[in-house]
Amino acid sequence: QVQLAESGGGLVQAGGSLRLSCAASGRRSSNYAVAWFRQAPGKDREFVAGIRWNSGRTEYADSVKGRFTISRDNAKNTVYLQMNSLKPEDTAVYYCAVDAAYGIMVHTTQAEYDYWGQGTQVTVSS
Repeated sequence: QVQLAESGGGLVQAGGSLRLSCAASGRRSSNYAVAWFRQAPGKDREFVAGIRWNSGRTEYADSVKGRFTISRDNAKNTVYLQMNSLKPEDTAVYYCAVDAAYGIMVHTTQAEYDYWGQGTQVTVSS
């Protein structure tokens, strides 16, 4: 079992920045992939960014490329999502998730992820 705890959400004006954290505890593996998904009211949950823990390979949704950066801290077993140039359409609940299967790719579909956090709200005002 893997437990995930997100933090760092909040209210920010358009153009501002936030950094989300996802702290993992429990079962550990250097081969995990960790991703951020988000869900806005009335919309489906969508992939935002992901990172393969051992290789550092990353993947981003087109809508956040150039604005968001995902990174990991091995010592803290934590993944971060640095969000810059935020837009009102980035408003959503952000979830981190772990893909515990062996692999080299960063999957972008929810079904590939085994463990999920509770989510943190990000609100961007115009």
